[in-house]
Amino acid sequence: MNFLFKAIDNSPLIVFRIFFGFLIACESFGAILTGWVKRVFIDPEFTFSFIGFEWLQPLPGFGMYYYFIIMGILGLCIMLGYYYRISIILYSFLWAGAYLMQKSHYNNHYYLLLLISFLMIVLPANKYASLDVKQNRTTEQITMPFWISFLFIVQVGIVYFFAAIAKIYPDWLDGTFTKILLAEHSSNSVFSELFSKKWFYLFIAYAGIAFDLLIVPLLLIKRTRTLALIASLLFHIFNAITLQIGIFPFFALSFALFFYESETIRRIFLKNKPSVKFEKTQFNFNEKKIVYFLIIPYLIIQALLPLRHHIIEGDVLWTEEGHRLSWRMMLRERNGYINILIKDLSSGQLSNYDYHKNLTVKQINNLATKPDFIWQYCQRIKKEFENKNIAIYIECKNNINKKEYKTLIDPNFDMAKAEWSHFKHNEWIVLQKP
Repeated sequence: MNFLFKAIDNSPLIVFRIFFGFLIACESFGAILTGWVKRVFIDPEFTFSFIGFEWLQPLPGFGMYYYFIIMGILGLCIMLGYYYRISIILYSFLWAGAYLMQKSHYNNHYYLLLLISFLMIVLPANKYASLDVKQNRTTEQITMPFWISFLFIVQVGIVYFFAAIAKIYPDWLDGTFTKILLAEHSSNSVFSELFSKKWFYLFIAYAGIAFDLLIVPLLLIKRTRTLALIASLLFHIFNAITLQIGIFPFFALSFALFFYESETIRRIFLKNKPSVKFEKTQFNFNEKKIVYFLIIPYLIIQALLPLRHHIIEGDVLWTEEGHRLSWRMMLRERNGYINILIKDLSSGQLSNYDYHKNLTVKQINNLATKPDFIWQYCQRIKKEFENKNIAIYIECKNNINKKEYKTLIDPNFDMAKAEWSHFKHNEWIVLQKP
């Protein structure tokens, strides 16, 4: 595997660091300016954290504003290469906290941002065009081992491959979901008439699969690379305009840096940087340990995680078990309604529980459609009634892509006794065909 340690120009990594820092600064400050921080962290009485991280709750008062301001400043420090290692470590843990703290506004690019942040901790991204070099906190380097570019190429390949595979299901292939998706984003659009045409939403459906499957191979081939980049630009700009998904389109585009020859990136972005005249294999024991014991195991886990729903009984499209962390991006519209019944086992009295009293509209929508939200909320109800002997019953029905409503949660199962499993089917979720 010596090819992984071949020395190449480090321009792709240096330019990526600059783009990365700028984008996360935009994401952090933009989250405040658009009101996202207020809606997600300040307005709710509590957040639905990832299971196992319920102890992670937003800071009181205006604390989350300061939290995101600090992340924005750290983004600028990363961009400038100013105390880079400290900045990227602090940012990674702060973003991990924000990510794990809430899942009501889950987005796949938040997960990708988390992964790349932690990978950037171990990469020498401040070795050129950085204040750390200028202020003598690190030595300047103009090369890096090839495994760094390889890492980013494989990571983005995993994202696109599993995104493509997830789209191969009936409602995507017949245009059902793309029609719904485009209709939702066309009410105030000049493209509303176009979006309603059958040929167009079918084109979008198959173009989405083709793009996800072919973009990485086409970027790897020199003859098709520029054409693939243009297609990527058009695809992501279209998504940015129609879907309004924050920095993700621009973040995805930045990975193209690692597909081009590093010398090409140097000539375009770092014209004053010396060229690398001799390529050689680097035999650095510490780097090899990083590759063999960190990077390769990491990539294996990334390749396996999206497959876990195949070992769980039921259709992930319906049960949601194994949906997150699997690059199942914008695949379906899910609607539902829920009624929570509390039974006092001492008196036998049955009453409705008012979940509107402490949940936002967004949280209620998730409660009505996501089994893990239901389970977590039942844990809160149990604590609220800890001095009483109660049973909790759920009446909940969902539909997928505007089809008929079907029962999601077994109405006869006492959710006060329910347990949660990450890697097997939870028996209280009713198995249905979406």
